[in-house]
Amino acid sequence: MSGLVSPRDIVKSGLCIGCGSCVAQALTEDISVRMKFDAHGELKPEGPQEWFERATEQFTATCPFSPMAKNEDDLSSVLFPAAPKHSSAIGRTQSNFVGHVAEQDFRINGSSGGMVTWVATELMRRGLIDGVAHVIATENPNEEGRFFKYRISRTEEEIRQGAKSRYYPVELSTVVDTIKNTPGRYAVVAVPCMIKAIQLLRQEDDILHDRIRFTLGLFCGHMKSARFAESFALQLNVPIERVEQVEYRYKYPDRPANWYNAMLKLDDGRMLNQDWWHLKDGDWGAGFFMNSACNFCDDVVAETADISFGDAWVEPYSSDGKGTNVVVVRSPLIEQIVSEAIQTQRLQLQEVDNEFIENTQAAGLRQRREGLAYRLTWAAKGIQPVKRVKADAKRPAPDRKRIYRVRFNISKWSHKFFWLSRKMGVPAIYLGWARLVAAFYHGVAYHQGKKSEMMTRFKQLGE
Repeated sequence: MSGLVSPRDIVKSGLCIGCGSCVAQALTEDISVRMKFDAHGELKPEGPQEWFERATEQFTATCPFSPMAKNEDDLSSVLFPAAPKHSSAIGRTQSNFVGHVAEQDFRINGSSGGMVTWVATELMRRGLIDGVAHVIATENPNEEGRFFKYRISRTEEEIRQGAKSRYYPVELSTVVDTIKNTPGRYAVVAVPCMIKAIQLLRQEDDILHDRIRFTLGLFCGHMKSARFAESFALQLNVPIERVEQVEYRYKYPDRPANWYNAMLKLDDGRMLNQDWWHLKDGDWGAGFFMNSACNFCDDVVAETADISFGDAWVEPYSSDGKGTNVVVVRSPLIEQIVSEAIQTQRLQLQEVDNEFIENTQAAGLRQRREGLAYRLTWAAKGIQPVKRVKADAKRPAPDRKRIYRVRFNISKWSHKFFWLSRKMGVPAIYLGWARLVAAFYHGVAYHQGKKSEMMTRFKQLGE
């Protein structure tokens, strides 16, 4: 294999998503390495210089952002060769659904329709797996140095502790090492890039290939740094050290699902809430605290997972505060499990086509298709990303280009301004900057939106 890359190459190029795949492999080799939070609250590999700078075939083939690794199309053609449907936006599919869990309290306890936890639990109930690798809240974040982490759960009660959305850096090295050293059958729940990392590892390692039986993917807009949760605390006027629990999407069943509400539980038992739209950095689309690798990702819906889950961001579902999932099924076995549960009314799901799924994720797909094509034309530092989307600076309209530029720079500079604000002990440095750039972004987006609305009306008048 030519063009080998090292962990250092990926990190220095801004392409490290912090998945922990490289560290998991090094642990097998008994090398002293770990994933560590950097100055911007992002997870990065740390180890001996010899390992960090060593370019190997194994790392080059298994890092999800390596330009030489197999892409999502390559992987899914092997994983799901019989899938009857295909879309350039959502990959191969067996079937798609919209709806929610009708059984017990899965729906009310989840951020959306409860489907992720239900599928993981059902696999356990049916004796198809012995454990689920998923993200849970840490019991003592001040001692552990993080609010969330991966864990392998082995009971239904433990699985259900992993419900809710976690917009926080997590990594897979420890659970992959456990799976490698503990016989059993496992499912892994993860965002697209980490599912891809798992599939690349499974291709290189027969033990992981045999033991990881199911992959459950989560639709993803982008990854946030740990500073996002810290910013919540800053804006709610509490020291981050007093926060024991972070909930990014506190659920109010009587409000629209897309009215996000942040909740912090403090060490004295108090709960503080704030709607995202009142936060300086609460506009998800603006890209505050986005990992730089997310600018070069082209998978929104976890195309290499056996089943993927997202939010139904179209009406009437987005107004239903109880939450609604869209589900993409690629595994025939999981399709059978879902179909049986629909027939027994444990799941309230309606089958939909690929276009429906794409419409629910229109903004994310535009960012990862048109936006990515435009970003690929910019001069990159270090390794050049190789994506399924081709570089294209001609197709995006000038207004869309401005949005992509502003979003990219908000992502980049939010890390720097928060670092400076933190170092100086002056919250106003970050908060003042965030307020100004958010207003600028909204102005750019509003201008583009109004222009698009006018063009649509002109087209309608001409028809």
